[in-house]
Amino acid sequence: MSADTMVWAGVALLGLVIGSFLNVVIYRLPRMLEAQWAAAMTEETYASLTAEATHQASESQQPAAKAFNLATPGSHCPHCGHGLSWAENIPVLSYVGLKGRCRQCHAPIGWRYPAIELVTAALFVWIFYQNGLGPSFLIWAGFAAALVALAAIDADTRLLPDAITQPLVWSGLLAASVGLSGVSLTTSLWGAVAGYLFLWSVYWLFKLLTGKEGMGHGDFKLLAALGAWLGWPALLSLVLIASLTGVAGGLWLRVRQRMPEDGYISFGPFLALAGLWVMAFGHLPGLAF
Repeated sequence: MSADTMVWAGVALLGLVIGSFLNVVIYRLPRMLEAQWAAAMTEETYASLTAEATHQASESQQPAAKAFNLATPGSHCPHCGHGLSWAENIPVLSYVGLKGRCRQCHAPIGWRYPAIELVTAALFVWIFYQNGLGPSFLIWAGFAAALVALAAIDADTRLLPDAITQPLVWSGLLAASVGLSGVSLTTSLWGAVAGYLFLWSVYWLFKLLTGKEGMGHGDFKLLAALGAWLGWPALLSLVLIASLTGVAGGLWLRVRQRMPEDGYISFGPFLALAGLWVMAFGHLPGLAF
């Protein structure tokens, strides 16, 4: 095997490993946030009780919580709790070897696990093709990985966690400031500002006209992050791609009779897709300012 082939294979393997970690983030981060919100609500409830009632409630209703974060507990089957051995944790290959089922309880393993790994690997290979190895590869690989995680989390839970969107904004500005992202700091800064304000304006206009909320605040932050990374000239392409793919996705869900009961679908996955498209292929023809 030549040195070049080994490098390409190494990049693909890195993408598979990072994709495997993203599956952990996608599954656990929303649950971690929900646990934090529940704990905060519980603390407020206890604070409203008398000291004696609080003591009694804390003894009877607050069992010791088990650690749950991105590292603990170890990987396990969500159906039966079977702890996965290293041989059951190999990206893609374990899924194929297990025929898509848990070894212990034979419950099906979602196809999205290997899909996330393969998509991340493909993105890493493409970024390597465009940038070679070096700092630019690392920052754009991180950008792509964050978008994959955000798209899947929002599709599942309608959440775009600040724990990912806010660092993505700041890292885009930082990458521009040191000349790694290919856009100037001014272009990046105005991309973040205009991206946020555009969807913020759409949100309030829709709310004033209908009395309903058409999107979540996380969408503002995600478009701000995309603007920080790709610059304000990319915003028109980003919004158009996200809108068109969002309409297509909504029609597909309606045809398949899988549209949510409230009629709303998450916009974050389509913004993420638009960001990945512009990263990989540039602006849509004729839409760059």
